Amino acid sequence: MKPRTKRMPPFDVDAFLDSSGLSKETVEYRPGDVIYSQGDPCEAVMYIKEGRVRLSVISKSGKEAVVALIGRGDFLGEGVLAGRPFRLGTATAMNPTTLLIIPTVEMTRLLHEEHTMSDRFIGYLLGRNMRVEADLVDQLFNSTEKRLARTLLLLARYGREEEPHRIVPKISQETLAQMVGTTRSRVNFFMNKFRKLGFIDYNGGLKIHSSLLSVVLHD
Repeated sequence: MKPRTKRMPPFDVDAFLDSSGLSKETVEYRPGDVIYSQGDPCEAVMYIKEGRVRLSVISKSGKEAVVALIGRGDFLGEGVLAGRPFRLGTATAMNPTTLLIIPTVEMTRLLHEEHTMSDRFIGYLLGRNMRVEADLVDQLFNSTEKRLARTLLLLARYGREEEPHRIVPKISQETLAQMVGTTRSRVNFFMNKFRKLGFIDYNGGLKIHSSLLSVVLHD
């Protein structure tokens, strides 16, 4: 009989950053506050302790697209570590949000000296890259209905290690349309359809049921 392998506890990024001795700043934002704007110089990496942040880009013609909604435990602005001089998009707080602002030189030192943190950060970046690739495939090959269902499931954090958040933070249909790449009227049509089928409901906020997966998995 093989001996059981002792399972190591998960690495607590919050506790590590709080106790690491990093030169960092804690900043709080209100809903609608701009954290940084497209074209701003890259000067720091940020870690979300609480809240939710919308990442968006604006084309030369003025069209805005929401590229991601990220929340507690996520990093943003990490492109500075690869030498990116300017922000490619705009980050906006969607609800009361608390960030750790970590200067580039401090974050670089931490990743070189603390291998456990470095491994955790690399895993995070790989996961983010896989998400971007999946988003591209979603836009190229899936219907509006499937793209919306997948977006709602991601917002509810289905498929993440932690328990999913079945109640999604308040989000407008306009923002959903920008994420999915469609019109607000189409989002409204499918949201009503999902509600009638029992995949979502609006009691005490937008509640996402696991049955919504059937829309994504159906060929």
